[in-house]
Amino acid sequence: MKMSNMLISTLREVPAEAEIESHKLMLRAGMMRKMAAGVYNYMPLGLKVLKNIEDVVREEMNAAGAQEFLASAMIPAELWQESGRWDAYGAEMFRLKDRNQRDFCLGPTHEEVFTDIARNEIKSYKQLPLNLYQIQTKYRDERRPRFGIMRSREFIMKDAYSFDKDEAGLDVSFNKMHAAYVSIFNRCGLDAKCVEADSGAIGGSNSAEFMVKSEVGEDDIVFCTACDYAANIEKAPSTPDMGEKEELKELRKTETPNARTIEELVNFFNCSKKNFAKTLLFNVDGKVIAVMVRGDREVNETKVSNVLGGAVEFEMADEEMVRKATGAAIGFAGPIGIKVDELLVDTEVVNMYNFIVGANETGYHFENVNYGRDFEGKVGDYRNITIGEKCPHCGEEITISRGTEVGHIFKLGTKYSESMNANFIDEDGKSRPFMMGCYGIGITRTMASIIEQHHDDNGIVWPLSVAPYHVTVIPVNIKDENQMKIAEEIYGKLKKMGVDVIMDDRNERAGVKFKDADLMGVPMRITVGKKIVDGEVEFKLRNEADTEVIAIETVASRVEEIFAKNNLSL
Repeated sequence: MKMSNMLISTLREVPAEAEIESHKLMLRAGMMRKMAAGVYNYMPLGLKVLKNIEDVVREEMNAAGAQEFLASAMIPAELWQESGRWDAYGAEMFRLKDRNQRDFCLGPTHEEVFTDIARNEIKSYKQLPLNLYQIQTKYRDERRPRFGIMRSREFIMKDAYSFDKDEAGLDVSFNKMHAAYVSIFNRCGLDAKCVEADSGAIGGSNSAEFMVKSEVGEDDIVFCTACDYAANIEKAPSTPDMGEKEELKELRKTETPNARTIEELVNFFNCSKKNFAKTLLFNVDGKVIAVMVRGDREVNETKVSNVLGGAVEFEMADEEMVRKATGAAIGFAGPIGIKVDELLVDTEVVNMYNFIVGANETGYHFENVNYGRDFEGKVGDYRNITIGEKCPHCGEEITISRGTEVGHIFKLGTKYSESMNANFIDEDGKSRPFMMGCYGIGITRTMASIIEQHHDDNGIVWPLSVAPYHVTVIPVNIKDENQMKIAEEIYGKLKKMGVDVIMDDRNERAGVKFKDADLMGVPMRITVGKKIVDGEVEFKLRNEADTEVIAIETVASRVEEIFAKNNLSL
């Protein structure tokens, strides 16, 4: 392709709306343009990268025995009602009606659709195992779209669904997908780690996420400092701090004027945060739920939601709810006499002695409170694990890093097949529900994550495997007939070899062309300039600082060498 015929719209200034590097660089490199909040148009350069990532995904999925399929993005409500998710999915689902007032949604995910295909097409165990996948646009009405295509309302996703006759078969399918995902992310140049995860709205018995470490990641990932354990903080079990046993003291109400936050109470009582148990109130699907954790801990909303059966709407209770439950202003909630639908008490609180809580009266707190004597509730693990706690696998210390999810694999079991009556006839002639697995990769998010890991001050540094073009040929002076002749010859030869090559034949200064090539992240640059009188051109790799001078006749072999080093063939 020649750039004089291309839609190239690079930007020198960083758009004000862009917060993270991938968002900034995708806009500056002319790879996408914003259409609405969380909705983007992909320009030719960006679309080429997406297609290259899709090709990697297809190759690995096909090699793992999966078959490509394409479902409609518009799904009738009846399928979601069968699984029970029409009402459970929440406000993220785009819902619409046709002219006959029939309900539909724009698919945020496709478990129901694939289950419907399976129950209609698969009748016997002889047709199993089966794995179907698609690469398609999904729609989720994010409350707060941000970070460009990292969290958008429209995104491209690969989702696959496996169907097996038993758990042993599901294990095999799950492990095949795990191996395929490792290969996919390696080929895309991504340093992605598989971590234990919560299944969330998808459901199922077991799931794992492929996470990319990122300072702007929206998830906290727990890593063991000694073993291979890694988990999303939503999933990681905490280790209760067993407090030293004390004699129980007499309960005492204390006036605490102008002290309602933990920091203010620490100053007022002149003690540690560990001496407090805070009671947080949440509005969970219209019910008021109180959760107690130690004063220096944070509530894990996912753990709480799971205990409550998977909440749809989960938010902090408003002032009116708090006052109705406690009779007090915000900041004075406590477990003694509180009027809530359920009181959840973190295990750590049970092991505390003579601690301080709100008195459900504005301006007052209780001292010397003890679980079992003064109040009771549903005990469990309701908090986030913290740095320095023990690894649940080996007992060594854990650390926590930010991360971005690029892939997620689930063992669904019979969650959807049972609710949707999707059965097959087994070897004994009996009807049994399919054992299902679900496997997703965010194609657009993978693209952004690659940029987050592969960029410098000058722009994107694409891995060769997914780059929009492998090589850019730059004639320094397009008015010099000899330079243009040599550039055309190199361009033509590389094209015949199967190299995806671009030639910058624009009437621009060489510096502008170099900056655009670096910004767009093309892995190899060949500069055709004055050195052609000596039979030489400049060759530069985008990920290296140095430029080398090579003979014109060695250009093809030099490019082949780079492909071989990257384990790619032409």
